[in-house]
Amino acid sequence: MRALSWLSFAVGVVPALIHSPTQAQAGKPVVPIDAFVRADQYAQPRMSPDGKRLVVTARVQLGKRTIPVLNFYNLADMKLLSTVRVPLYSVPLNYLWVSDTRLVVNIGMEVGSRERPQATGEVMAVDVDGGQQRYLFGYKMDAYPSQGNRYAADYASSWTVFTPLERNNHFYLGTQMWDHDRSMLYDLDSRSGIRKLLASIPTPFADFVVQNNGVPRFAMGTDKDNWYQLWRYDDAASKWAEVNLKDGGATYPFSFSADDRQYLAKWSNDGGPLKIIRAAVAGGAHSVLAEDPAASIDTLMYASSRTTPVAAVTSSGRPRVIYLEPDHRDVAVHQKLSAQFADSLVLLGGGSDDGSKMIMTVHSDRDPGVFYLYDRATNRADELFVTMDGIDPDQMAPRRPISFKARDGKQIDGYLTMPKAVPGHKPPLVLLPHGGPHGVADEWFFDTDAQFLASRGYAVLQVNFRGSGGRGKAFQMAGYRQWGGKILDDLVDGVQWTVAQGEVDGSRMCAYGASFGAYAALMLAAREPDLFKCAIGYAGVYEPALIVDGDNARSSSRLQATFKRYLGTDAAELARYSPVQRAASIKAGVLLIHGGKDERAPKEHAFKMKAALEKAGRAPEWYYVDYEGHGFYDTENQTEVYKRLEAFLGKYLR
Repeated sequence: MRALSWLSFAVGVVPALIHSPTQAQAGKPVVPIDAFVRADQYAQPRMSPDGKRLVVTARVQLGKRTIPVLNFYNLADMKLLSTVRVPLYSVPLNYLWVSDTRLVVNIGMEVGSRERPQATGEVMAVDVDGGQQRYLFGYKMDAYPSQGNRYAADYASSWTVFTPLERNNHFYLGTQMWDHDRSMLYDLDSRSGIRKLLASIPTPFADFVVQNNGVPRFAMGTDKDNWYQLWRYDDAASKWAEVNLKDGGATYPFSFSADDRQYLAKWSNDGGPLKIIRAAVAGGAHSVLAEDPAASIDTLMYASSRTTPVAAVTSSGRPRVIYLEPDHRDVAVHQKLSAQFADSLVLLGGGSDDGSKMIMTVHSDRDPGVFYLYDRATNRADELFVTMDGIDPDQMAPRRPISFKARDGKQIDGYLTMPKAVPGHKPPLVLLPHGGPHGVADEWFFDTDAQFLASRGYAVLQVNFRGSGGRGKAFQMAGYRQWGGKILDDLVDGVQWTVAQGEVDGSRMCAYGASFGAYAALMLAAREPDLFKCAIGYAGVYEPALIVDGDNARSSSRLQATFKRYLGTDAAELARYSPVQRAASIKAGVLLIHGGKDERAPKEHAFKMKAALEKAGRAPEWYYVDYEGHGFYDTENQTEVYKRLEAFLGKYLR
């Protein structure tokens, strides 16, 4: 990643070139693998409330690897004020400003030299000059006696919830002790470390929603069977009470009007796509602010507003912006900036409290994203950094939204990424099912796997099969107990629809996915043995019985209830939906990629799949790294994954 730069343009003027010359111009016709796997040098820019300072996560060299640290800059001249490394073996995960000069940081732990950091529930605070560091919450509290802590070690998870509008060094922290399922909300003073209990809810990992005056009003959690719950604080009774949601209904509050008399929420009354509504806190009818008949409203844009969002972004097809506050001063700015980047989505947010400066993000299907600093007084945008500087958008492939009817008439959507056309040549097709599968969905924005494959000449099909997120509760539930049934029908129907359009070579196709996508790839190879030439499973689950009755399920009654809802408990059905049990039907070549420390998809899945294929006389190609987790973290291993993927596809589809 190149260093922070100061490329500028005025609103209404076409910006200068912000990316390096294309690799084709440099004599490299194929985008190198390094461009897709290189770790971002800079990430998560956050501007101080007074607009004078910037903090970013930067990666610095430590021995043979890089580690993330916090860099504080003076925005006027981008002078480095300080570099802060969080406590030994820990890394910053997320952070927020609690004053003009103080930052609260959620930290995690490096559990291995090359493995992805894991959240540990710890929180610290630090000043912009690197001083006044204080460990505020976590299981290492006893290790900081010099702080004069009044609290014992916290064996708990935690998450930041709210920052008071006056920025008084306080913040709200949600917590859950590891030995029970009750969530608590605290007001913490980041300088003294003193805590004040504000709320306690009998549900784990509650998502508290706090009014602008600091009063917690709503909390979202789950019951003992992991079904959604909404709680509301009743002022008259001075207690929290569960809200009775009607069958198929859903309400997810997220913000309040400046006077706290109204709240905004994502809402559906029939299990369909979520709309944005405004309702009175006191009760009564609501009004719909934004809706999309095809899918739920997804991203919210607050811009310079700290209370309610000024716009929302749709999630189906190519995203479009719906203005919730058309008269807000940021709307005109956003419209002008969007005209500058007609092929991208522009988001404004993360600025100074007075709105004079904002951090602006520009990204698209071909561009992983650029961050700018927008100054309202000068009407200029200065480039801060590029998220993946090895990627030239001009060399990436457009992602085309598609829609088709499944065999039972249900409307299904997705995306087709086509490589650069070669006259007289139809490219091979790679089906790329997403993970999850429930509540997850593919989007229009830059997709690393899809773009890598397209850069190698493959068309890539991604299908938001039933069970996926983004279309409401009913669509998601339509995928329950259909892992090897209607979900696969949707994928096959999407492949057949794509082939029927006449742009791809239906005789050369492969299925490749990660997590549930790996399951789908191997299950498709077993259920449709003549459809695909090859199947690739990365960090996959392959034996449903291991999910329903595995260690993860036994560790949590909520997880167990969820897995049973997803897959059922019928032994015959679980076996029928098992690629391990149906390995003898697989004709396609298989590549399995897995990490030994994968907790989401324990390694037993991969070893069982490998053994079943070997027993069937179809030994797979195998890439196993014992210290990696759910998806490889180390850059060298990510590079090796793409090398093997490229060679394997070339073997079967060229």
